[in-house]
Amino acid sequence: MIKANGIHHIAIMAADIREHIAFFSDVMGFQLSALFDMHGVPGGVHAFLHMDDHSYFSVVQLPAVKDIPIQLGVTHAGTGAGPSAPGTMQHLAFRVDTLDDLLAIRDRIRTKGVNVIGPMDHAMCHSIYFAGPDNMTLEVACSTVPIDPRAWIDPAVVEKVGITPAELKTFTHPDTYAGEGGAVKQPPYDPGKPHQAYPEAMYKAMIAAPDDLILKSTKFEPPVKVTA
Repeated sequence: MIKANGIHHIAIMAADIREHIAFFSDVMGFQLSALFDMHGVPGGVHAFLHMDDHSYFSVVQLPAVKDIPIQLGVTHAGTGAGPSAPGTMQHLAFRVDTLDDLLAIRDRIRTKGVNVIGPMDHAMCHSIYFAGPDNMTLEVACSTVPIDPRAWIDPAVVEKVGITPAELKTFTHPDTYAGEGGAVKQPPYDPGKPHQAYPEAMYKAMIAAPDDLILKSTKFEPPVKVTA
């Protein structure tokens, strides 16, 4: 079955990318692995911080960002219980493997002068909560057993959010698509589907372009040549 098997990176916007790099390197122990001009984005800077060989924490800085005001309840939730606009990140949870690791990362964060609440026992996981730069709401969580859908899909909540029994069956048993070797062509533009917010003419030209042309025209190289 073909599906995404994890998160390669999560990209957070920064008013000051240096502040974010310093925080996540010092407080969380993430190693800075890449810092370069953002590909195809004039004035943009992109950073990658290593969590493990499969997951990175990414930070983006663009010139106009410092002039966009943070509005709690709109752009940011501010806490794990707060609202923010649809499509925004309510909070970000990092993962550790064991409860001992959770307490150890709490110790690390507190030694950096950052206040941490928890652990809290959510039954599906234990979590600690703290804040990051630019009013980010952060969590570190540990699950010692897999989440059992039989215990955690509440029929009352399923009904409350408007999921039908037929929909629930498809949500809990996604189709077992195996892929077609990359042969599926771009579907026609459908305004009822989600779309990226490029200028309309540019976007339609991009999705109409052959896939191999997109690949060839966006092949980038590392900014520093490394010799053995």
